[in-house]
Amino acid sequence: MKNRLPNFLNNPDDRINICIICEGYEEYEYLTRLKSLGVWNENYNTVLINAEGNGNIPARYQDKFQNGLFEVVFAFCDTEKKPYEQYIDIKRKINDFHGVDNISDQIIIYANPCTLQIILSHFQDVRLITAVKRVNATIVEECTGIKNYKAKADQLRILVGLITEDNYKDMSARVKLFPDDDTMLGSSNFIRLMELLSSEDDDWVQDINQQLESC
Repeated sequence: MKNRLPNFLNNPDDRINICIICEGYEEYEYLTRLKSLGVWNENYNTVLINAEGNGNIPARYQDKFQNGLFEVVFAFCDTEKKPYEQYIDIKRKINDFHGVDNISDQIIIYANPCTLQIILSHFQDVRLITAVKRVNATIVEECTGIKNYKAKADQLRILVGLITEDNYKDMSARVKLFPDDDTMLGSSNFIRLMELLSSEDDDWVQDINQQLESC
């Protein structure tokens, strides 16, 4: 078991430092937009890291966990398609790192099949069946007017620029209804992260840390 993070941090404004390792640019730009809107509680200083690929998540996670700057480190990624080999490998590596069975269920924020489903939930009630961009391009256009969406940098900037405080509330209501079973298409536990970061009560930070120390 790795040594736990410090109970208090050298944070000049006394906020709780939270790190989120983002799988790629789509996740990073999306959460950056939410952060800029101020929809999370000001008690938390949220730092976003772009892993630039799901294969890099375990190493980035271990590095940020061990450097002592964060009270909690999350990972945000897609499940992609069955048999979810890379996603399962991320879970296994995080569990092994901590030596705590299934602790990744507390750490990993996922979308099945992909984060785009969460983003589009700001605009409509959608259920994607694949992470393939060319297949989802028509749905993106229906929801946002963006044509031939391929998650290119300019398209991504336009997409996240359409997100507002008002449709954040719409997304939250929709995603709250998603099943929380990472083996199911259309599932996600993203609302859990949103609720934690919006909470005045920060006891959840200690709860996660206690689970990390449970072995």
